[in-house]
Amino acid sequence: MDSLATLGPLLVVVGVAGYVVGIATPYPGRSFALTALMVGVTLLVVRPPSAAGGAP
Repeated sequence: MDSLATLGPLLVVVGVAGYVVGIATPYPGRSFALTALMVGVTLLVVRPPSAAGGAP
């Protein structure tokens, strides 16, 4: 499996979890949760067609 196809959903999950925890309890570096979320969504959208199930 392509590493970017794995990294995208992982970053989305980590970003959402970090954001939810950051709402409940402020912690240093919580802005990186939004960065992880944005990068994860970008990797999901911009991955190669073969990783998205399209024609090679």
